[in-house]
Amino acid sequence: MDGGGIIMRVVIVGVVATATTDLWTLVLRRLGRPTLDYALLGRWIGHWREGRWRHDAIHAAAPVGHERLLGWCAHYAIGIAMAGMLVAMTGSGWLRRPTPGAALGFGVVSVLLPFLVMQPAFGAGIAAARLPRPWPARLQSLATHAVFGLGLFVGGRISVVFPF
Repeated sequence: MDGGGIIMRVVIVGVVATATTDLWTLVLRRLGRPTLDYALLGRWIGHWREGRWRHDAIHAAAPVGHERLLGWCAHYAIGIAMAGMLVAMTGSGWLRRPTPGAALGFGVVSVLLPFLVMQPAFGAGIAAARLPRPWPARLQSLATHAVFGLGLFVGGRISVVFPF
């Protein structure tokens, strides 16, 4: 498998994993659970050009132009980058024979990104500690990232059928 084939497969894996997470989010919303509005991710990124990385409450921050589009694009770019990290850690052989353990393990560990970066930057504190009910938010984040891991495995299996 050449470099171009690896990149294409990583993109497939990342897109499938992120889309799997989006399906999970739709289920959560139907059940009445609050989920991340990716416009807020776009708002956070939009404020970077002003040198602002942290907010007391991202909801109260000034909106930025095209924040929803920016947030959704970033959401998928992050998913693809995370798939690339999985492959970098496991080797390109994982793309030939994807294993659920590596994918699920990586997905669960990836919850550190929102716990240590996004939630504090959005004003929720480390691992949602500043929220009124942090444990439900933590468990939902963990479940969502486990679903992302499942999506990585499914994406890996799908990528095997492409002749790159």
